Amino acid sequence: MTIFHAVLLGIVQGLGEFLPISSSAHLVLVPWLLKFPDPGLTFDAALHFGTAIAVLAFFWKDFVRLISAFFRSIGKRSATTLNEKLSWYLVIGSIPGGIIGILLEKEAEKAFRAPLLIAASLAIMGIVLYAADRASKRTKDISHLGFKDALIVGTMQALAIIPGVSRSGITMTTSLFRNFEREDAARFSFLLSAPITIGAALFEGRKLLHASIDAAFFIGVIVSAIVGYLSIKFLLQYVAKSSFSAFAVYRLVIAILIVAVVFLRVR
Repeated sequence: MTIFHAVLLGIVQGLGEFLPISSSAHLVLVPWLLKFPDPGLTFDAALHFGTAIAVLAFFWKDFVRLISAFFRSIGKRSATTLNEKLSWYLVIGSIPGGIIGILLEKEAEKAFRAPLLIAASLAIMGIVLYAADRASKRTKDISHLGFKDALIVGTMQALAIIPGVSRSGITMTTSLFRNFEREDAARFSFLLSAPITIGAALFEGRKLLHASIDAAFFIGVIVSAIVGYLSIKFLLQYVAKSSFSAFAVYRLVIAILIVAVVFLRVR
């Protein structure tokens, strides 16, 4: 893998992990479209370390408060404050995605990476995201988050094992259907991404022991962290004033492009 390819994929991961466009889909599509070797899931996992660093760096004050609140709630055997409840909701929301991710690991490595499947999931989720954004009453902020919300959003997060669904996309979409404000839907999505992203990176990271690691590898991780940090900042500012429609349109355009390229290549 060249440094150029590593930087390119680091940018793709940094953007796709937090914007609702699916990083896993783009990590498959970019090498496929540009016809260079796919680095595979091991490098993907390393890039996820980068974006995990990004979300931890951006929300470090939040996580300090949440971790403190989590252990405080254990000590008093009850969760009464917003931070105490939110810390438990993040734990609850992370469990379904973690379990399903482990169970479907083999499918993620092979069948789920087919371009036409990615095109279909990009298009379908684009339409669903648009529908959720239009239908949401946006009457709830993060202080209204409850056990049911966390469980539903966390369970839907498990669908992100399919490239094109998008972990951030499915969690934001579900939160919108639960009538949360756009910015709060994005914030909860980002906070929820830390446990599942770190867990996935560690789970896949065991393969790094047998992988060839060079300068390009580390550069890709650094780029994904920097771009990821900027993506979080951008999206929180963007959704405070605008809808998710642009991302829905982007998904549909990319899906059409994939189908067109597949058709042209088989002729």
